[in-house]
Amino acid sequence: MTRLALISDIHGNLVALEAILADIAARGVTEIVCLGDIAATGPQPHEVAERVRALGCPVVMGNTDAWLLTPAPRPDGDEAQRVLDAIDLWCAEQLTPEDRAFLASFQPTVSVPLDGGKRLLCYHGSPRSFNDRMTPDTPEEQVSEWLTGTDADLYAGGHTHVQMLRRYQRSILVNPGSVGLPLNPTFPGPDIRNPAWGEYALVECDGDRLSVALQRVPFDTAALVRIAHTSGMPHAEVWNADWDGV
Repeated sequence: MTRLALISDIHGNLVALEAILADIAARGVTEIVCLGDIAATGPQPHEVAERVRALGCPVVMGNTDAWLLTPAPRPDGDEAQRVLDAIDLWCAEQLTPEDRAFLASFQPTVSVPLDGGKRLLCYHGSPRSFNDRMTPDTPEEQVSEWLTGTDADLYAGGHTHVQMLRRYQRSILVNPGSVGLPLNPTFPGPDIRNPAWGEYALVECDGDRLSVALQRVPFDTAALVRIAHTSGMPHAEVWNADWDGV
């Protein structure tokens, strides 16, 4: 029997990551796969990189992981983009040489054998690109294009920060959501505040039986806001204002 946890989009939030890891451990699960975007856009980039490295789990390259290795601010962006770039440039500056080497080791995809001869294929956006956004509404033809040349019983990606389970032909598509920067399910509607929980997924495979369970774990957003306020992260007041429960 295979039991594993899928985590994604931690975004420099060690408070949420520790809550998720405690929940995973309490369930007796020891195998973890991370779907990328571990350090950018949060107040604890180095701490998260160090913690994930200590897990020794496979990690997929996310779009912000790649950005941190070669930062490229967009001078023609709007004010929101300039704020985001400033935060991410600060995050890049917090990374040690060891952190950078760790991020550079991430792979575009990770294939994991499951019980009963089944296979899990992990990526960030899609197997083709970490920038692709796979959602419940993505047309079947587009999904087929993104998955061309692959074969898996379970496909797992992140990037959208919204949990998803979807049938695709004989396979299952899963997005475990975001550990450290979940989006309100109404996004991109008017309410884009981040809910006060972290997200991940549990996978169990026993012979012909394959199951996926989406999880939500509350964490102390007030503690996170205090950390952001004292971390030196630029625009912390803007970042802090997006959290529910504070």
